[in-house]
Amino acid sequence: MKILIADDESIIRLGLKKMLESLGHEVLAAANGREALAMARRHQPDLAIFDIEMPYTDGLQAAQTLSRSQPMPILLLTAFSQQDLIEKAADLPIQGYLVKPIRPEQLSAAIAVAQKRFAEAQALARRVDELAGNLEGRKLIDRAKGKLMATGLTEEEAYRGLQTYARKNRLTLMETAARMLRSGNRGEK
Repeated sequence: MKILIADDESIIRLGLKKMLESLGHEVLAAANGREALAMARRHQPDLAIFDIEMPYTDGLQAAQTLSRSQPMPILLLTAFSQQDLIEKAADLPIQGYLVKPIRPEQLSAAIAVAQKRFAEAQALARRVDELAGNLEGRKLIDRAKGKLMATGLTEEEAYRGLQTYARKNRLTLMETAARMLRSGNRGEK
């Protein structure tokens, strides 16, 4: 994987870079959040690891910005296990929170879990969008049926009329309903 790391402490940054490279990853290293965001735009990493406490743009801000502009798995790394930082981090779309010092096996496990959780979250978001689209389509079809039913058709007759028109014109039911509602034609079959 191509992993972006950001830590303002050069010793930590170099150690983390070496650890990740020994795990087989390509590493992009930044000294602060602002630099990390610029590198993310240029290099399109697969995962990001940000220290929370950094100058210019801290890890929390960088994670928030990156999750909106380039969604990817994000781990936060800190020397602090303060409750307020944990709560702030928990409100972000991140996949892990690691407390320094960190060992290679912890990092490897955190990366694997972060990738999995991120993929699950992305799949869930796609499913939610799909269901929302289906619901909107269902509402559109119901409005079209209602319009046809106002002409005296039963619900079944209205639905069959929409189906017949859709088949005849090679349209989906949703396209047929939208066309009928736009046209103002109350009896279009």
